[in-house]
Amino acid sequence: MSLSVCLAGATGWAGSALARGLAAQPDLHLTSAIGRRHAGRTLGEVLGEPGLSTVRVHATVTEALAAPCDVFVEYTTPEVAKRHVLGALARGSHVVVGTSGLTEDDYGEIEAAARGAGRGVLACGNFALTVVLMQRFAEMAARHLPHWEVVDYAKLGKKDAPSGTARELAHRLGSDPARVHSLRVPGFVLSTEVIFGLPGQRLSLRHDSGESAEPYVGGALLAIRKVSGLVGLHRGLDTVLDL
Repeated sequence: MSLSVCLAGATGWAGSALARGLAAQPDLHLTSAIGRRHAGRTLGEVLGEPGLSTVRVHATVTEALAAPCDVFVEYTTPEVAKRHVLGALARGSHVVVGTSGLTEDDYGEIEAAARGAGRGVLACGNFALTVVLMQRFAEMAARHLPHWEVVDYAKLGKKDAPSGTARELAHRLGSDPARVHSLRVPGFVLSTEVIFGLPGQRLSLRHDSGESAEPYVGGALLAIRKVSGLVGLHRGLDTVLDL
């Protein structure tokens, strides 16, 4: 069965890589996109991808979801992400969230809306498999090492601090972002490190991202395929993986 997909942020750094990935999937059909700067054009024209030549770019969620879709993918900015997600749920779509910067209060509101609509929301601070493994290893370590801090490194100018990856990690380790230290300096793309300590010993787990968005595509495609089997809010790609 083919799933219809609407992608918000389809012309951005991560969204454009995902759009190209969707074009190559026989079981996933990208039907509409959201990108205010390129509204009115086709996504194929904007990205130079012939397989997306029929996908219209819209300025708003309301326009993009005039025709319902199975899965709505949110890949924009934290300022509009919650509104997009709630709008998609109200229109009967399941939702995959790749946008970072949403707060615990935001997620509480999304959880209530998803339960009320009988739809699933899969929110992933990071879709890369290496990040999923780092988070799982950190959860294992935290069961034995209660003293830890997270260091969140990113390029200068990244809007959200802490990043979604760091927020999700702190949530998994049983704390709010108060134990996350965010650095925004030139030379980084995105790195997340969790440091555990006991007297006389220390353990560090760290993930570093490169310049390309390609590592996130496979995980996002998996999330799109899995989210329609969920109800309510689920945090992290590992919730649909056999780890």
